[in-house]
Amino acid sequence: MTSRTEIRVAVNGYGVIGKRVAEAVAKQEDMRLVGVVDVASDWRPRVALQRGFALYGPAREQVEAMRNAGLAVAGTLESLLDDVDVVVDCTPKKVAATNVETYRARGIKFIVQGGEKHSVTGHSFVAESNYASALGRESTRVVSCNTTSVVRTLTSLKSAGLLRKARGTLLRRATDPWESHQGGIMNTLVPEEDIPSHQGPDAQAVDPDLDVVTMAVKVPETLAHLHYWVVEMTRPASKEEVLNAFSASSRIKFIRYSDGLSALNTVKEFMSDAGRPRADLYEVALWDDMLRVQGNELFYAYMVDNQAIVVPETIDAIRALTQAESEAKVSITRTDAAMGIGKLPR
Repeated sequence: MTSRTEIRVAVNGYGVIGKRVAEAVAKQEDMRLVGVVDVASDWRPRVALQRGFALYGPAREQVEAMRNAGLAVAGTLESLLDDVDVVVDCTPKKVAATNVETYRARGIKFIVQGGEKHSVTGHSFVAESNYASALGRESTRVVSCNTTSVVRTLTSLKSAGLLRKARGTLLRRATDPWESHQGGIMNTLVPEEDIPSHQGPDAQAVDPDLDVVTMAVKVPETLAHLHYWVVEMTRPASKEEVLNAFSASSRIKFIRYSDGLSALNTVKEFMSDAGRPRADLYEVALWDDMLRVQGNELFYAYMVDNQAIVVPETIDAIRALTQAESEAKVSITRTDAAMGIGKLPR
């Protein structure tokens, strides 16, 4: 049964993903952002306060330091947990795994991000693939940006009865744009040693039936990831049939070379001009005029915004865990409407 009761949400970690999740939660009619938690005392939590978000620190020591820096801190994480139904943990990689026992001890549902291992929750989530299996669970893990894109696209082909096996090469950005002055790579490409790279097995954690292998290379840029895919289909199909399969997902956006969208930077500029917050691309941006079909072989490429693509998935995961919405399509539609997904110019 669908419930319209307001879901009380906390976001632990106000970084690249956390700030976006917090803002997305605040846009949902059926959710209330109770507060955000962070350890920083710089410009980042000040922006959170400016947006009207209640700010908390992990423990008394951090709260005191933040207050000494002039921040209006409402309290500790423990006090915040008194008033929430679900916590979205967006703390740095491996930190969330140390936080989950606190959530479990308090009987609070929680979501971790793709930097954590599948074993932390025993469930990995992509809304269009396995929303139903997350209903009522204690916890789930929203998979990484690249894995989210893999599952979204392959699920579309699978749902249309076209997918046999898929092999993908990922050109991975070196670091987040706001941290590019601190690290990254220059004048080189760094191939990942392991084949498959982790995205393939990670996609199978969401859908064990996927026959998928990925390879990855780190490249000296920061805007987004670029994927190239070769898919063996179950039978010969037309390009139109393949495009219809992809278009069944509201979270796959067709883009075209012929529209001047010939590179990652032009797509980001498109997002900015279209009015997206921070030029965020929540969809998989797939070049439909690049896509080719030869018999039962399919070739295509797409762009992934690692700062944004997992945000709508996280919103849907909140509804699934709390059973606020039992149907994936209904939750996805509500999330999309609140975040402006599907409203970009053609």
